[in-house]
Amino acid sequence: MARTPSGNGPHRNGPHRKRPHRNGRGLFVGAVIGGVAGFFLGRNLGNPVFGALLGAVIVAALMYRINPGPWKRD
Repeated sequence: MARTPSGNGPHRNGPHRKRPHRNGRGLFVGAVIGGVAGFFLGRNLGNPVFGALLGAVIVAALMYRINPGPWKRD
């Protein structure tokens, strides 16, 4: 089956739109990495629990948005 280039021609679901980058595994991995890194940074600044929570939230949000995950090709 021939594929049309992404900018030309009609598609099944209307005009071709780029899917946003979302990845559930990135959310989990980001929370774990951010929690560990935030714990150590927070420990040096005086409050490891707050650092771990803040680090987990920030890194999880970044990994969920930025990390595209595996390619889903039809």
